[in-house]
Amino acid sequence: MKNYLDALKYCYENGDFVKSRAGNVKKAFGYQMRFNLEDGFPVVTTKKLAWKAVVSELLWFLEGSNDERRLAEILYDDKRENLKDKKTIWTQNAEADYWKDKSKFIGDVGKIYGVQWRNFNGVDQIHELIEGLKKNPNSRRHILTAWNPSELNEMSLPPCHAFSQFFVSKKKLSCQLYQRSCDMFLGVPFNIASYSLLIHIIAEECKLGVGEFVHSLGDFHIYEEHFDQVKIQLTREPKQLPKLKFPPKIMIDYKTSDFELQNYDPHPKILAPMNV
Repeated sequence: MKNYLDALKYCYENGDFVKSRAGNVKKAFGYQMRFNLEDGFPVVTTKKLAWKAVVSELLWFLEGSNDERRLAEILYDDKRENLKDKKTIWTQNAEADYWKDKSKFIGDVGKIYGVQWRNFNGVDQIHELIEGLKKNPNSRRHILTAWNPSELNEMSLPPCHAFSQFFVSKKKLSCQLYQRSCDMFLGVPFNIASYSLLIHIIAEECKLGVGEFVHSLGDFHIYEEHFDQVKIQLTREPKQLPKLKFPPKIMIDYKTSDFELQNYDPHPKILAPMNV
């Protein structure tokens, strides 16, 4: 994960200090990281990543849900009536003041990632992606997008990881993600793990090996309230990457507990507030 730490350091040392929608940041523009998934699973080791949160959110996206309380069910593996006091990484968005007038039910987050992935103006992009990879792996049209301009005002948060393209070479699946807005301390390690996991799941579905995850950053930034945490993280030496283990299943049958990071031995967690 040295390439992630290099990007974090570059942003901290060279970014412009400006006021943004969600607070003061150091920000820069345009950066690319590459992760060879055969070398190990690219999860940050200089702090502990909330792995179950990564897995549960991705499974929630793949369901096509717009219900934050459904995410809680997937994360905690329990019924929602037992989870009234349990939060998820989308709770703040579901309860945000700017969203309350548009929310249609408790937990509604609008037409975000999963909705767009499974019903983009009537198109199930995940189904189309998998069928395309199986039938025509050399196509240049293996695209997944969450950026739907006609429905941005119906989302509690416009998509940050907006557009990805999948690529097959030597029977291995790779993916390049373009992320328009990149929270370097909290969000980007989460996104790296999430899309790397997505590659593994789709590769399994298509009977392919795994290749690279290529992460292209647009506006990448560090919030001022994360500066102290970033300085701590940059003093830590990366550790060996873990291996991902999960059973072959039909995609819709997966549970959070199916996905295990073997030999994941990170430095201690570094707490920080999330900006919405």
